[in-house]
Amino acid sequence: MELVHYSLNERVKMMQKLMSVISLIAIFVMNALAGPAHAEKPIVIKFSHVADENTPKGQMALKFKELVAQRLTGKVVVELFSNSQLYDDNTVLEAMLLGDVQMAAPSVSKFGAYSKEIQVFDLPFLFDNRQALERFQTSPNGRQLLHSLNEKGLIGLGYLNDDLKILSATKRLKVPADAAGLRFRIQPSQVLAAQFNVLHATSLKKPFSQISTLLQDNAVDGQENTWTNIFSKNIFLEQPYITVSNHGVVSFLVVTSTAFWQNLSDPIRQEIQQALHEAIAFGNNLTEQYSSYARQKITASHRTEIITLSDIERLQWKNTMKSVWQEFEGEIGRKLIEAAYQSNQPNNFARNPETNGI
Repeated sequence: MELVHYSLNERVKMMQKLMSVISLIAIFVMNALAGPAHAEKPIVIKFSHVADENTPKGQMALKFKELVAQRLTGKVVVELFSNSQLYDDNTVLEAMLLGDVQMAAPSVSKFGAYSKEIQVFDLPFLFDNRQALERFQTSPNGRQLLHSLNEKGLIGLGYLNDDLKILSATKRLKVPADAAGLRFRIQPSQVLAAQFNVLHATSLKKPFSQISTLLQDNAVDGQENTWTNIFSKNIFLEQPYITVSNHGVVSFLVVTSTAFWQNLSDPIRQEIQQALHEAIAFGNNLTEQYSSYARQKITASHRTEIITLSDIERLQWKNTMKSVWQEFEGEIGRKLIEAAYQSNQPNNFARNPETNGI
């Protein structure tokens, strides 16, 4: 058998080829073994809110999670924390700016420290009904308010609405003078504090999660809220009188941090926005149904007396509370207040019905 002799250069080239093959095999094996560990982790959205799951807000959040799971499988995961499990509305915005949560839906009343203009939603007797509120929110003025938080590191993504507010108390409230001397739990809003000041009542800014305890401990004499919230938190079991004042609105702003939002890729951001838009529409459609159901249940319980105001009595409340408009006109802006008030006249109110968010 004849031996083949290779030159030094030929042997070097053969060795280089062999080493290349060995390197490729090693890379293949390493990728096969380590591939799953290096898979890109999904984006996690921690969504914190204070409501029960069996409310329009809770259902909206569940719908949003469902839609994201369907459309962004493996890319985005939504984790829900209801009933103030993670944060209440008084602390969630700070947590969001720190990156501890990515989405929340506080009441618009919580944003006074972030935007003076957004206080327009707390003005008493500004909106006649929920339909007027929604007309204003979908108008250019309403959509612009979503961006009024940007300088503070937050961005509004859309409005979710409950219904008109009513009063409950330990005594019958028929005329404004009946509220004098009483203590009312309110959200942390300067406008709402001023509203009770003109009634010669005291207001205490406390989280929604503490309402039941405050009432049971007699720390407050009354509160303002919607039928849905009064039912879901069993407030009607603690308050012997409910006055159907319909003096204000409860609206929520679904919000995120600008840092989180801008860090998303355009396709992911668009999918999240669309899912949220549909989820908010779903939640808003439930409002009337839930509000009616809650009122029926409270009425059937016979645990509280429901007081319906006459037109003259309601006008007294309206004339007394409307003085707050002038007090906050400088902060909110007269034109914005007028634009919101015009939403009560649908035939004279121009709006863009295509979106309820950015």
